[in-house]
Amino acid sequence: MPSLDIRDGNRRRRPGQAASLFRSEDMTLAQMFIPTEIAQPTVAELGELGVVEFRDLNPDLNPFQRSYVNEIRRLDEAERKLRFLWSQCDRATMPVRKYPRTTSLRARSQMEIDQLEVKLSKLETRIRQMNDSGETLNRRFLELTELRYVLRETAVFFEEAESRQAEIMPTAARSSATVGNAMDDDPLLPADIEGGKMGRLDGPTNAHLGFVTGVIPRRKMGTFERILWRAFRGNLFMNAVEIDEVITDPVTDEQVFKNVFVIFAHGREILNKSRRLSESLGATLYPISESPERRREDTLEVTARLEDLTEILSSTQVARRTELSGIAEEIDSWNVMLAKEKAIYHAMNMFHVQANRKTLMAEGWIPTPSIGIVQETLKMAAEQAGSTVGTVLQEVQTKRDPPTYHRTNTFTEGFQSIVDAYGPARYQEVNPGLFTIITFPFLFAVMFGDFGHGIMITMVGAALVIKQRSLANWNGGGEIFAMLFGGRYIILLMGLFSIYTGLIYNDIVSKMMSLFESGWEYRTVTENDREFQRAVQVGVYPVGIDWNWQFADNKLLYLNSVKMKMSVIIGVIHMLFAITLNVYNHIHYRQKSRILVETIPQFVFMLAIFGYLVFMIFYKWLIDWDTRDISPPGLLNMLIFMFLEFGTVDSSQRFYENQATVQNILVIVGAAMIPVILLGWPLIQRQQWKKREAQGYSHINQEGSPATPSSSSGEGSSQSVDRPDPQGGECFSFSGTMMGQVIHTIEFVLGTISNTASYLRLWALSLAHAQLSEVLWDMVLANAFNMGPGVQAVAMFFLWGGWFVLTVFVLLIMEGLSAFLHALRLHWVEFNSKFYLGDGYLYSPFAFSRILKENQAEMEVAVAAAGQAAQQQKLQASPSGASSQFAAGSSSKAKRAS
Repeated sequence: MPSLDIRDGNRRRRPGQAASLFRSEDMTLAQMFIPTEIAQPTVAELGELGVVEFRDLNPDLNPFQRSYVNEIRRLDEAERKLRFLWSQCDRATMPVRKYPRTTSLRARSQMEIDQLEVKLSKLETRIRQMNDSGETLNRRFLELTELRYVLRETAVFFEEAESRQAEIMPTAARSSATVGNAMDDDPLLPADIEGGKMGRLDGPTNAHLGFVTGVIPRRKMGTFERILWRAFRGNLFMNAVEIDEVITDPVTDEQVFKNVFVIFAHGREILNKSRRLSESLGATLYPISESPERRREDTLEVTARLEDLTEILSSTQVARRTELSGIAEEIDSWNVMLAKEKAIYHAMNMFHVQANRKTLMAEGWIPTPSIGIVQETLKMAAEQAGSTVGTVLQEVQTKRDPPTYHRTNTFTEGFQSIVDAYGPARYQEVNPGLFTIITFPFLFAVMFGDFGHGIMITMVGAALVIKQRSLANWNGGGEIFAMLFGGRYIILLMGLFSIYTGLIYNDIVSKMMSLFESGWEYRTVTENDREFQRAVQVGVYPVGIDWNWQFADNKLLYLNSVKMKMSVIIGVIHMLFAITLNVYNHIHYRQKSRILVETIPQFVFMLAIFGYLVFMIFYKWLIDWDTRDISPPGLLNMLIFMFLEFGTVDSSQRFYENQATVQNILVIVGAAMIPVILLGWPLIQRQQWKKREAQGYSHINQEGSPATPSSSSGEGSSQSVDRPDPQGGECFSFSGTMMGQVIHTIEFVLGTISNTASYLRLWALSLAHAQLSEVLWDMVLANAFNMGPGVQAVAMFFLWGGWFVLTVFVLLIMEGLSAFLHALRLHWVEFNSKFYLGDGYLYSPFAFSRILKENQAEMEVAVAAAGQAAQQQKLQASPSGASSQFAAGSSSKAKRAS
């Protein structure tokens, strides 16, 4: 493209001219002088209106140097508390009452925001206290539960030991003979322990034996036994029993199976070492008394305390759920309040604070038809705030690039998104989205054309359209469903056009329909004493392809020829239409001379080469070649030899008289257009530059106000680029302009060849779809027709199911997606490249409706992340394998008794 592009981006639509999808909306840059005391309610009303795109007037200030950074920090802290409360409701499976984001909840005053911050602080403190109290009570309940099992199960161990005391008295006597100086290394087992297992308590202990009791997770029991045996080489007795009840961990809320164990050993070092090993494996130790009477008293006391603790836990959980229930009813409305307030201060940070700090100056782009309603909104905001001084709004004449805004509805939104994905249109550039509504589903249908498959796609699209109100707020489908739902009208039109092209192709799931009487009939012909069937034309089939072609031996050759030529015709017409749209752009941007030196030469070049090819396609169809002495010449060879053998046409390749002369003229005319395209526009720019230079100006101002190509700002922000001043502008460079025009010319000339060949994908994908459909029919469903009557019904049921599944997944989904992507490429590359620049930036107004939708998605992600972080923090802070700190009186007594 030329390096210097002259255009007037601020041209307005004529009065009375309605807005359309053909061009973007007229935009006006407006300045607003807002008194500081009513700035917050004024911006809130503009956010509810949602038509002003504010510009950042403080681009040199970082976020920490802005005027309202402290207010944003306060709101960030309030949002943190809100996310905590939301995560608590989520963990408690408390349903949060959602407010539709389309519902307008007014922005609140500063006093209401302050009250909300205080309320959130109190609620956070209260919920955290309840959580801490609940965790403490749950931990104590767990300890008491485990202690109860320890007391109950160890009582059985000690009773067995007392009943068998006589059996190990000799061992106890031998131990007493050592005068109380038993070494820690003396084995407790009389037999060799190297080849045996760890000893179990089969008898009582004497006065020199100590014991360690506790509980351990059942999954670690095997590891625990092996470590103890290897560490003490069998110098201990151990017994364990499983706890029947499933124990819930108060930290992770996981259900854990545990075992009660008791270890008997003599020597202080062995006992201390066994305690450390137990704790390292996550065991919880509980000291109990050796006295049976004391153990019974402890059991009764623990049981009583468990009953009291159960009542306390129940009342605590009821109080917490009641508190969270009240929070869940209002937390979404609080979220809306904070999101709106935060967005208001972010917008106010973009304003310029006047020197007296009594007025804020804001700039923003407003659609010109909405200027009146913005003025009414500003006036209403000042009246509601009780201010005697209102906001002053004035229009600004500027050379900045306005944003691009196309008014769309639910029908046109999906098609416009296809264009915006390629690149937002330059301000008031011809919008391809208007034509995409028809051309996109049509090109898709050319590749996908099948009457039956089109009906299936139409049913899907119609279902999405009919149920759109109920499906609009459904979040269970994920991103793929959201994408399909957004393109529901595209799917519907693709299905309808597929039905049409399927009717033209006379193709329904690989079979032809005999809707009308055939124009061909087969007759028996005898030649050279041989009889065979020959098709004789007796009429013309009224719509599409005659159904009798399905019985012809050359069916595939015929369909290939028709679809290939049809693809070339559609492609050339599509590209010629795209070149024609340049006329509207050049007239709108006051560059009418470009029509003469660029658009018309491009159109003539296309007509001379590929327009002639289309003409010859129709000409070849109209000739009755049975009356000619030569075979039909190939069109591709004709086009190639039109350049390679300039001036001559072989007799076997001749279609008509004087064909060589006509082709020579077309080649000369087409070649003559290339230097016009290459030199015309740069020479006109250079001439106008010289004219202005002679008048004393150093910068070009051609056919309107000068301009430079716009640069789109990130994320649709308002950071537009200044255009050159009408009396100044950019310095003209003929060499730079020529370089850009050379690239543009080479791209166009070579692109006409490659782009025309690219449209052959219409034929290729149509053939592939038809052949796949035929293979599925012949290989799957047709087998049922050849079976006997007894099994045919059963086989038909299963084979039809398999055929339907393969049709949906292979032909509708995979082939449909392939045709969709190829249609997308034909629009982005072959069509848009002929006239569409797509270097603008989208209009992104300050609107609460958009901000709240984004905030809802962010809040769901933040709540999930907060819940995971809190869980991880608890896991890291929880004492892994530490001994119980149960401070009950019975525990202290048991420890002293031990």
